[in-house]
Amino acid sequence: MTDEPAPPPPTLPDRLSSDPASPHYDAALLERGIGIRFNGAEKTNVVEYSVTEGWIRVSVGKAVDRRGQPLTMKLNGRVEPYLKA
Repeated sequence: MTDEPAPPPPTLPDRLSSDPASPHYDAALLERGIGIRFNGAEKTNVVEYSVTEGWIRVSVGKAVDRRGQPLTMKLNGRVEPYLKA
């Protein structure tokens, strides 16, 4: 048994989207599980986030637009993404 150091955790992107049509979509990273803390509170309905710009886009209920995509609302504040265990 060797004492190899654990690989460093991957750095999370500045911007990530769960919409496959977005250029900021990363399926492999989303499969690992990403959590978002927004202004200190855990958010589970985040569709997209940007750390440097300080915003998240959250789905609003079950409403959808004419293309079947969820309606979203943009909120500004402190964004902290993390990998779920």
